[in-house]
Amino acid sequence: MWVVYAMALYNQHVCPVDNWVYNLSCEEDLSLQRGPVLCCTLNNVPLISKCGSLPPESCFFSLICSTSSFMVMLIGLLRYAHVIEKHNNCILNTAALSMGWICAAGLIMVGNFQVDYAKVLHYVGAGVAFPTSMLFVSLQAALTYRLAKTQSEYGLAHLRLGLTVLAFVSLVLSGVFFMQESFELQHASAIFEWVFAVIVMLFYGTFAFEFGDVSSDTLMVLVQGGGARGLSRTEWKMEDTGGSSHPQHEAEGLSML
Repeated sequence: MWVVYAMALYNQHVCPVDNWVYNLSCEEDLSLQRGPVLCCTLNNVPLISKCGSLPPESCFFSLICSTSSFMVMLIGLLRYAHVIEKHNNCILNTAALSMGWICAAGLIMVGNFQVDYAKVLHYVGAGVAFPTSMLFVSLQAALTYRLAKTQSEYGLAHLRLGLTVLAFVSLVLSGVFFMQESFELQHASAIFEWVFAVIVMLFYGTFAFEFGDVSSDTLMVLVQGGGARGLSRTEWKMEDTGGSSHPQHEAEGLSML
C-alpha cells in the first residue's frame, strides 16, 4: 500500500503527509507544478483512496486491493478452521468469518471503483470494508480471550485487544474529521486512515502465532463442513481401515501464507 502512496507522491497526484497548508484553489494543477513549494487543494489530500485514484498508481491500487481481498478471505477461513480443530465452533467464530468475507467484498469494490470516477460505488465499498474490518478484529480479539488457556495465549489476547482499541480510535477520528470542512482536519483524517490500515495489517500479522500449528488436519475440518471439531487425518485413516492404522502426522505448518 505504501508503494501506491509513493507513486502518487512522485507523480504529484497528492501532497505529502507532512504538508498541512491547503488552498481553496491553485493557478496550476498539482501535477504541473514545479518547485520546492507546492500549492495544494482538498483534492490533493493524501487519503488512501486519493492515492490510488489516478494512473499509473490506480493499477497497483486495484491489484493490491484485489490481492488483499483474497488474503482476507484465506486468513479468515484458516482461522475459522483452526479454531474448530483446536477447540469447537462457536457463534463468535462464525460471525468473525462472515465479517471477514464481507470486508473482502468491500475491498474489491474500493480497489476497482476509483473515487474520482465511480464515487458512489467506491464509497459503498468503503462503507462496507471499514466497519466490517473493525468488527472482524473486535470479534477475533474476543475469540482469543474466550479460547485462551495459557499465559502466552492471554498475552496474545492482550496484544490484539490493544490493537483493536487503537484501530477503533483511529477509525472514529478518521471518520469524524473526514466530515469536517477544515483543511487541517481533512488532512488529519487522511493520517488516521493510514494509521487504521497499518494497525489492521499488524493485527492480521498476529495470526502467524497460531498458524504455525496449521496442518492438513486443519484443512480436513473444512472438507467435513466445519460444524464441529473435525477428525484428524489419522482418525480418518483408522476409520477407513477399521481401526488399524499407524499414526501419521507430519508437521505441515502453513504460517508462511
